Amino acid sequence: MKTAMITIGVAALLSASAAFGAFAQEFTKGAVTKVDAKAKKVTIKHEDLKNLDMPAMTMVFRIEDPALLEKLKEGSNVEFVAERVNGKLTVTEVK
Repeated sequence: MKTAMITIGVAALLSASAAFGAFAQEFTKGAVTKVDAKAKKVTIKHEDLKNLDMPAMTMVFRIEDPALLEKLKEGSNVEFVAERVNGKLTVTEVK
């Protein structure tokens, strides 16, 4: 009985970790074409944004974290995560 409980516990833990991995954000490649630090916005020419179901295009994103602005330089290639934050397309992570 104790062995069965351990087996069930391990199976549940593995299932939970697999499910959590499915929520991990996927980074998208893009090129920064403009940075507007005052307005906290960046324009990126990007590949498909799968998590937002958007095709490749050039668009403006908001930046809520000022530290991210320092990573974004006009003309640089980046990998980033964009999400809808309060209904606005926002860059939330940058590599």
